Amino acid sequence: MGSALSQAQTENLDTLVAKHLAENPALPSLAAVVIVDGELRGQGVAGVRKRGSEEKVTIADQYHIGSCTKAFTATLAARLVEEGLLTWETTIGESLSDWKPDPKIEPATLHQLLTNTGGFPKDVPGPIWRAAWQAEGDPRTQRIAFAQAMLKNPAFAPGKRYEYSNTGFALAGIMMEEAADQSWEELVEEKIFRPLKMKSAGFYAPAEDPETLDQPWGHRNDGTPVPPGPGSDNPAAIAPAGAIHCALPDLAPWLQMHLHAETGPVLQDAESFEKLHTPVMEDYAMGWVVLSRPWAGGKALHHMGSNMMFTMVIWLAPEKDFAAVVATNIGHEVGFLPCDGLIGKLIQTYLP
Repeated sequence: MGSALSQAQTENLDTLVAKHLAENPALPSLAAVVIVDGELRGQGVAGVRKRGSEEKVTIADQYHIGSCTKAFTATLAARLVEEGLLTWETTIGESLSDWKPDPKIEPATLHQLLTNTGGFPKDVPGPIWRAAWQAEGDPRTQRIAFAQAMLKNPAFAPGKRYEYSNTGFALAGIMMEEAADQSWEELVEEKIFRPLKMKSAGFYAPAEDPETLDQPWGHRNDGTPVPPGPGSDNPAAIAPAGAIHCALPDLAPWLQMHLHAETGPVLQDAESFEKLHTPVMEDYAMGWVVLSRPWAGGKALHHMGSNMMFTMVIWLAPEKDFAAVVATNIGHEVGFLPCDGLIGKLIQTYLP
C-alpha cells in the first residue's frame, strides 16, 4: 500500500480559481483540487452556491460528480469479485434470470456492462425513462422496475460494439445488489466511502433543504437554479451510473488510490486495478477513459461527469504522480470547457 495522503503542503488556490471564474461568468462557482507526489498540493474555490444569492461556496461544499460515479461502481464490482460474490464473467442470464431478460442479452457479462460493451443503448426509450422519473419506492425498488423494462430492450449483441450507456452501469449495480443483498448505496458507503474516510460523500443532489443554501444548488445550462427535491438529480434507477456527491478534498484519497493502483482498505489485489484501468473499446476501461498525453508522460485516466446541473472533470497522470479535479454547479454544455480549461492551468502550474 502506498503512503498516506499528506496535506502538509496544501496551497490555497482561491485566487487562481476566482480569476478563471471571472473569465467564465456563466458559471455560478468553481472548485479545484490538485494532488502531486502523494500530497494534497492545492485546493481552491470561488463563486456562489446559487446564482442570484450571495452565499459563497467553501472548500467543504459538496459537488455532484455525475458520471464520475461510474468508476466507483466499477471499483465496487472489483471489491465484490475479490470477495467471491461475483466474477467478471457473471452474466445477466445467471444473475437476473428471474426477470426473464431478452435471450439476446443474457450472455452480457458484468465486465461488459462496466465497459459499455454490454449491449444496452445510450438513450433509454421514452416510456421507460418517463417511468423512471415518476417511480416511487426506495432506490433499489426503482432500479428493479427499470431493469425489468430495459432487459427487454437490448440494442446490440453483447461484446460486438461500444456504446456509452448509463443503463449498463445501472444493471451492473443491480447485479451487485442481488449478489450482496444490499442496496448499491449501502455497498458504496460500506466498502468505499468509509474505508477511505470520505465523510462528505453521499448520494444524489448535495443540497437538501429548499429553504436554505446549505450546499450548492445545481443549475441548468441556461443558468436556472434547481432547488432541492424532485428533478434535482438523476432518477434512482440509474444511480450507479451517476448519483454521488462529495467535497473535492474528500475525493483526494479516492483519486490517489487509482493514481497509484494502491491496494489497501478497498481493493487487496493489484490485478483488480489493472482490470479497472485496461480499455476494451474506444479507449474506455471501467469508469475511466484511458488516453495518452505528453504532459502526463504517457498514460492518463480521465472522466467527465454531469447530471445536467453540475459538471466535474477528472484527470490522473500516473507517470507524473499528478491528479486534478475541477467542478462547477452548472450543466456540462456550459461547464465542461471552463472546467477542463482550469485543469489545463493546473497542469501548467504543477507540471511545468
